[in-house]
Amino acid sequence: MNALNRWWIALAGILLQMALGAVYAWSVFRIPLARQFHWTISQVTLTFTIAIMVVGFASFFGGLWSKRAGPRVVAITGGALYGAGLLLASFSSIGLWWLYLSYGVIGGTGLGLAYIVPIYVLVKWFPDRRGLMTGIAVGGFGFGALVTAPVATRLIQSVGVLQTFAYLSIAFLIVTTVTGFFMHNPPDGWSPAGWTPSQTQGVKGAAASYTLGQALKTWQWWALWMLLFLNTSAGISVISQESPMFQEFAKVTAIVAAGMVGIVAIGNAVGRVFWAWVSDGLGRRATFVVIFLLQIALFWFLPSLHSVGAVTAVSFVILLCYGGGFGTLPAFAADYFGPANVGSIYGLILTAWGFASAFGPLLIAHLRQATGNYASGLHVIAGIMALSTILPLLVKPPSATTREDLKVSRGNDAAMAWKR
Repeated sequence: MNALNRWWIALAGILLQMALGAVYAWSVFRIPLARQFHWTISQVTLTFTIAIMVVGFASFFGGLWSKRAGPRVVAITGGALYGAGLLLASFSSIGLWWLYLSYGVIGGTGLGLAYIVPIYVLVKWFPDRRGLMTGIAVGGFGFGALVTAPVATRLIQSVGVLQTFAYLSIAFLIVTTVTGFFMHNPPDGWSPAGWTPSQTQGVKGAAASYTLGQALKTWQWWALWMLLFLNTSAGISVISQESPMFQEFAKVTAIVAAGMVGIVAIGNAVGRVFWAWVSDGLGRRATFVVIFLLQIALFWFLPSLHSVGAVTAVSFVILLCYGGGFGTLPAFAADYFGPANVGSIYGLILTAWGFASAFGPLLIAHLRQATGNYASGLHVIAGIMALSTILPLLVKPPSATTREDLKVSRGNDAAMAWKR
């Protein structure tokens, strides 16, 4: 397989992620659905929460399934389920529970199955650019909302919200099927011509690949889970409250706040690529240290800012850091546990995304209600980021002896079971 062909695979992975990233455009559906069916904004928003929770667990099963069926089958199946969820959501006049089931559960399952595929496929095709390529792939997920939001808004205005679900389902089904067809692993033992791994790519600790079971027996897997959980909790707390937060700090109207939200959202997409690229040179641990240190200052000083430009700029960098976690973690996992089983290993780490999507918004909403402002909540998150900085300083690659001990232990357990 020549270098040109792997770049075609990369392009297909980016386009697949852009189609899946349309889930981040959910906010454009909230008010139209609430008005048409007299649901509350909270009831409609729960659909998004359900979808993200399901994505984390479905990604894990997608990584496991791909070991047997291959990435192409998993990607196409995931895309089909995502499209089916959107199509079924167009019949949500049945009731709110139907919206939760169709978009939240079925669509979320499809999202999770397909989301993990480009990540681990590109990790294997680009061992020389692990961070950059996985960052570009998940960056496509972040940019998906920027494309879908204006298209969906125009469709809602012209054909209505339910019909918009139907139209989008057809478009996404076509895109995910075509791009999913390109998803396949390189031959065993393949590597780019002339490439030799460097120390900063962290391969020393993962000279051989861990199985999922072996990875779960190391404290490093749990440390990576916590890194994603902590970073995601911080960023998504802002995402969940952006508009009212901007109105409180900058004293702007809802219309101006909506424009600020659109600008800040770009940080989520750009951060996935930027920090992943930085991590290839700086190292994954150091990258997370910088991300956490930045957020200590950003969350602490955000409540004291009152100009539109300053609030927008600081919030943009917060989402830059939020996206950076998703861009850097796949390569981090591949560095520590090897690329062979990174689909299931990182897929299970993604459950942190689902838990953080519940914890972060609930934390800041509770503190906002208790204190009457957002300042206290943001200061608490700054404190959490300060404590979080310790974790990447402590984490280190699993040693080769650790992996061999796990291997021997598993062999001894099997032998004892045979004797019994």
